[in-house]
Amino acid sequence: VQLQASGGGLVQAGGSLKLSCAASARPFNSYRMGWFRQAPGKGREFVAAISSTGGSTDYADSVKGRATISRDNAKNTVSLQMNSLKPEDTAVYYCAGRLSRSWSGSLYYRSSSYDHWGQGTLVTVSS
Repeated sequence: VQLQASGGGLVQAGGSLKLSCAASARPFNSYRMGWFRQAPGKGREFVAAISSTGGSTDYADSVKGRATISRDNAKNTVSLQMNSLKPEDTAVYYCAGRLSRSWSGSLYYRSSSYDHWGQGTLVTVSS
């Protein structure tokens, strides 16, 4: 399974970015997907996750209200729309996937609950 993240870049504080992740996973609608990020000198942290059908989503408190995760199972893509960006959002953003149709109890907020990872895309937010 290959995951290819894109959409990162340099943006001013208060701006927006949409990250995308193209997956080779088949069938894609059987994969739970997530976004994580890693800031310089820090560990990888959960950002958002979406269930295999797209019917359930969750967000880290740090991005809740500013981020929207979505997926298009027909196009094998998952996206993360980030608004009102802050300098503390600066990080490498990774998409991740796991062959799982479960949601409740799946520990989707833990990086260890994902088997497949993309290469990451850098988001830099200037103040």
